[in-house]
Amino acid sequence: MNASEFSSVSTKQQRIAQLSKQSPEMVFTSLAYHMDIEWLKEAYRRTKKNGASGVDGVTAEEYEANLEENLKVLLGRAKSGQYQAPPVKRAYIPKGDGKGELRPIGIPTFEDKVLQRAVCMLLEPIYEQDFKDSSFGFRPGRSPHQALSVIREETMEMNGGWIVDVDIRKYFDTIEHGQIQAMLRQRVNDGVITRLIGKWLNAGVQEKGQLSYSEAGSPQGGVISPLLSNIYLHHVMDVWFETVVKPRMMGKVFLVRFADDRAPRRRVRATETVA
Repeated sequence: MNASEFSSVSTKQQRIAQLSKQSPEMVFTSLAYHMDIEWLKEAYRRTKKNGASGVDGVTAEEYEANLEENLKVLLGRAKSGQYQAPPVKRAYIPKGDGKGELRPIGIPTFEDKVLQRAVCMLLEPIYEQDFKDSSFGFRPGRSPHQALSVIREETMEMNGGWIVDVDIRKYFDTIEHGQIQAMLRQRVNDGVITRLIGKWLNAGVQEKGQLSYSEAGSPQGGVISPLLSNIYLHHVMDVWFETVVKPRMMGKVFLVRFADDRAPRRRVRATETVA
């Protein structure tokens, strides 16, 4: 991808972000038109190439061999509604806890990763304007170390207090599909985008040749999953804390939410401090 193509994608993202910031109540009904062949090329560039292949067995190297044509076909299928989200391949790796236990991970196809990245590139400029400063998990330019620094600084300023540490386990497996889709439509109601996300949520898991489906959970290993998790927790935790919890407290209180995002462990944690 040349510099002018990258500049075109970056300019589009800046415009989306600016519009989102200026109109926090706006529902975006027309986003997919931004997604052209240059957009998909940039999504491909941002997609990791060294991962295992998904259910189709296609590697990043094999996909790249006919990249231009593959991306053109992918774009047409995505926008026409013909794209069928493939199931996620389930594999197991050691937990690393010394007990010999295994942890399940999900492996999407490489093409699915590229398309999910392309959709993330549309949604992130919108939601980065909405998300609270207390949110540090799975966000560009933010990390658990920054979250810990905020906790330390705020606690020192308060001269101490009670700290409540909450670990949300198996979070990605339990997101309710209907709820996250309803939350998404409050801000984004572009048919192409909502249809694709619905297909990813319902794509299922393939393990040892057997295909299973669930009414809850975001695709493990999916590029789109961290963003969907942030959208969900933004509504049910961050906004709730600001609008319901804070006004009822006598002293100062703050919330910091972050994630242990070391693959494949994806655990969401929230720390609440009360003076």
